[in-house]
Amino acid sequence: MGKRAEALELAILGLLHDAPLHGYELRKRVNSLLGWGRAFSYGTLYPTLKAMVRQNYLAEDEPVDTLVTPAPHRSGRRGRIAYRLTPEGKERFADLLTHTGPSAWDDEHFGVHFAFFGRADADTRMRILIGRRSRLQEKLDQFRSALSRTRERLDAYTLELQRHGLESVEREVKWLDDLISAEQRSIDRPQGATPTPGAGEPPAPSTGIEGENGR
Repeated sequence: MGKRAEALELAILGLLHDAPLHGYELRKRVNSLLGWGRAFSYGTLYPTLKAMVRQNYLAEDEPVDTLVTPAPHRSGRRGRIAYRLTPEGKERFADLLTHTGPSAWDDEHFGVHFAFFGRADADTRMRILIGRRSRLQEKLDQFRSALSRTRERLDAYTLELQRHGLESVEREVKWLDDLISAEQRSIDRPQGATPTPGAGEPPAPSTGIEGENGR
């Protein structure tokens, strides 16, 4: 299974965790959640849903109007099938949430994991945030090194594009630093202590500081 397919599986399980959804609504929510650059097609979604049904992670709820013989004046169009999590699907979702290795730090996975951070424990959140920051810091160091070597050979527009990419990564690293500090305060706070306003909470969303993952 590729990285994009794994991210899709986690997204589907997370979105269906609270209530069943039809494929159309699920597609809209997955597109909104993942924010991928291209439209997410039914040709990718439905085979994934069918595979997850076969694995017993999902169950299909047939619409009522497909369980009776259609009247002659009806078009015969099938009603929408709703998908819901099975107990096995909930276990799979819980298991995927605990994955904190390098795949969880990648662009394809990090945003999905972050979207469901409210369901993960503090240690899991911290490990993923630190891993993501480490991955971006490596990228930042490589970016700066490459820019210093090629600056003299770049025209003004290419150089500006390189600077834009560099600034985007720098902003995400700063955003991650703030999140890590908030998580650390939450972990260090004695159990039962009343948190000070904002302590242990992620910083409020800020437009323009989305970093590479939010583009």
